[in-house]
Order: sequence, then structure tokens, then C-alpha cells
Amino acid sequence: MTPDPNCPFCKKLANVAGWPAGDVVWQFPHSVAVLGQWQYYTGYCVLVAREHATELSQLGPARAAYLDEMSRLAAAIETCFRPLKLNYELLGNQVPHLHWHIFPRSVTDHDRVRPVWFALDEADADPVEQRRLETGTVSRAEAVARLREQLKADGAPGEQGS
Repeated sequence: MTPDPNCPFCKKLANVAGWPAGDVVWQFPHSVAVLGQWQYYTGYCVLVAREHATELSQLGPARAAYLDEMSRLAAAIETCFRPLKLNYELLGNQVPHLHWHIFPRSVTDHDRVRPVWFALDEADADPVEQRRLETGTVSRAEAVARLREQLKADGAPGEQGS
């Protein structure tokens, strides 16, 4: 599929500096892994498909590789941050471009049985809550460095972000 000129992710993928360099965890052949905003869920990442598609079924032959890259990123998050559980979300309601949200959930997360979106909705209305949910147990730079090191050690295809 061709890039969509109105898609914010297509625009970011077309521009080398689309995401802050320090937030790009890994550049896989079929996707780009980016450290997400909500680091209360330490290690939370978004995996954006390089090809513009709105549904997983539209990827065709690239689908298996894209899902493998998602699994590799998830394994790195598990190894680096030892969450109780990972929540995987492939939505696209707000940004209709394939992207996985991978949220590590910890035993200390008092809302761990609820979807994270409830907390994120509250953060939209409360700057104090927003700051709390943006702050992880490690710095953003350290989270990215750990994930890059793990993906490199695991022989992930592609290259680390710059």
C-alpha cells in the first residue's frame, strides 16, 4: 500500500526526524518501535507498521514478519522490565494506521485489572495525573537503552534507533 499523505504515522515514517531520536527503540524491517508517552507502565512501547494499512489483514505477506517484530519487542519488554502481564492493543480508532500498544502491567499497578485507557482518559483532564503517568521507574533514556541492548542481544532484525 502507498503512504497516506493525511496519516500522521505515514508523515513520521517519511521524515527521519519524525519521532525524537531518543524515543526510537528499534527500526525493524517492517515496523518502528517507539517508547510511548505513558512510562508509569515502564517500558510501554508503540510498534508502528512501516506500510500504511488500517487493518492487519491488509498487510498480506508482510503480516507474519510484522507480528514477529511485535513478539520480539514484547519479549524484550518482558526481559527488561519483568511485568506481571503485558497488554497488547491494536486499535486504530484515532490514528487509522496499524500500530500496537504494548503496555507492561506491574503488580504495584493498583488499576491492573482495568484497561489503561481509563487512567489515560483521567490524565487528559488532570495535569498532575498526566505527569504521574508519564513518569516511569527508570528514565526514558535508560528504558530505551535497556530495550535496545536486549533486542541487539536477541539478534533482532533491523537496527537500533539513533
